Amino acid sequence: MKKAAIVILSDPKTGSDEALGRVFNGLAVAYDFKNAGEDVTILFQGTGTRWPEVLQKEDHPVHGLFKAVEDKIQGVSSACALVFGADPSGFDLVKDNAVPDTSGLPSLYRLQQQGYQVLLF
Repeated sequence: MKKAAIVILSDPKTGSDEALGRVFNGLAVAYDFKNAGEDVTILFQGTGTRWPEVLQKEDHPVHGLFKAVEDKIQGVSSACALVFGADPSGFDLVKDNAVPDTSGLPSLYRLQQQGYQVLLF
C-alpha cells in the first residue's frame, strides 16, 4: 500500500499559470491516489492556505477536482493561515508541529514516520 501526503504551497494571489498549475496538479495526484484506493491526504501550507476559499467558488476551473478530493483534505496550517491572512473555509487547522511563537504547523516529519511520501506543490 502506498501513502501520499500532498502539500499545496502555491499562492493563488499571484494569479499566475504556475500557481494554478501547481494546485491543479497537486489535486490531480490526490485524485489519482484516491481512485487507486490508496491512502492520500492533502494539506494547505504557507501561502497555499489561501486556496480553499478560492477553490470553493463554483466558477473556478479547479472547483470540480477540488470537490472530488475534498474528503481527503486533512486541513490548513494554523500558523500559516494566521500569517498569510487565509480563511480556512471550514477545514481543520493543523498544528501538530509546535513551532515556537506560532499556533503550530503540520508535522511533515510525523507524516513521513507514518509512511507517507510527502509531495510538495
